[in-house]
Amino acid sequence: VSPSFSLWAMKGGVMLEPFVHQVGGHSCVLRFGEQTICKPLIPREHQFYKSLPPEIRRFTPQYKGVVSVSFEEDEEGNLCLIAYPLHSDPSDLENKEPLTDGEPKNKFLKWGKKKPSGLMENDRARQSRKEEKSKSNREDKAEVLYYSLEKGNVVPQIKHNPWSLQCHQQHLQRMKENSKHRNQHKFILLENLTWRYRVPCVLDLKMGTRQHGDDATEEKKANQIRKCQQSTSSSIGVRLCGMQVYHSVTGQLMFMNKYHGRKLSLPGFKEALCQFFSDGQVLRRELLTPVLQRLKEMRAVLESCESYRFFSSSLLIIYDGAPAPAPTRPRPSRGGEEEDEDDDEDEDDEEEGAYGGHSQGRDNSPSGSPLVDVRMIDFAHTTCRDYGEDAVVHEGGDSGYIFGLQNLISILSQLEEHSND
Repeated sequence: VSPSFSLWAMKGGVMLEPFVHQVGGHSCVLRFGEQTICKPLIPREHQFYKSLPPEIRRFTPQYKGVVSVSFEEDEEGNLCLIAYPLHSDPSDLENKEPLTDGEPKNKFLKWGKKKPSGLMENDRARQSRKEEKSKSNREDKAEVLYYSLEKGNVVPQIKHNPWSLQCHQQHLQRMKENSKHRNQHKFILLENLTWRYRVPCVLDLKMGTRQHGDDATEEKKANQIRKCQQSTSSSIGVRLCGMQVYHSVTGQLMFMNKYHGRKLSLPGFKEALCQFFSDGQVLRRELLTPVLQRLKEMRAVLESCESYRFFSSSLLIIYDGAPAPAPTRPRPSRGGEEEDEDDDEDEDDEEEGAYGGHSQGRDNSPSGSPLVDVRMIDFAHTTCRDYGEDAVVHEGGDSGYIFGLQNLISILSQLEEHSND
């Protein structure tokens, strides 16, 4: 390990990597450790996580505190983002887990030896990035992408989701430009909802009939209203914001971005849901039942959440696209060839924390890990009566969000019924 790496490691620093399973949004989500991601701290979202009503908490990622993130160079002049513990905010401590996520330090250091990725670039790389950018601008227009993976050992081949890399590079660029004035950025730590799944299939749905916050400028407000009117947001209160799904039968990984999601008609939206819950050949009915149960529970909770408005918030639906292992095969012995592949699966039992007590669909595997997960994310424009400085106080539940949930429940119920035919 190079001297400069060990220096920040000794100070408790963790090198951040791109988080490959980000399918929507525009914020830069980074991987802090196997079970934790981080994203730039937005005071309103931070306030939401710190004052969460317990009944909503089971529908959100677990909040794990705040870190300070800075750009640092290694000895080759590559830029890295390093996260350090924040000692100044006592109110965060009770929620914190050990900063390194219980993972060995060398796990983070190993990454420094890989070829420079989106997070590390020297002058040569910057120049080629400029040239790449004009090329990638043309490629980014592709709103639906397919990759064919060889069947069999899928996990090592999972590609970087093109959307996550795009968000990542744009945000990094902005942070780097700002770092001339200020190189300390606060990030919040959140549970990585995908960590249990070997091949995470992720659907990001923008919920509600209105997306702009109460504090939006007139221009932003008009812009958001237009996007809602031109998409399924105004008609059904939900639109597709991003998707990645692995079809195990065809060996294809499919990505869909928010620009495509905005153009979808109602039939197109339903078709996208079919694609998401499919293995490439048939609809996976066993996923629909637990998703529906969870959505109904969420609807009941939100109907009782007085004065909350979740403007521009998303709903994530996640399941494992990896084909179920053949039931007859015994687990490989500890010295077995396949140890690396499934190494983290054994910890599922101890790690019930964030999932314990959630009546998610469980598969019948011994680890009992959830078959599906459904969570609310992105609270940068959330408001409620207890937010003292907010000028507008809303009455009752978030009817736009609840309307979207109701329509989603109806559409998925229809899918479930038709799949019986």
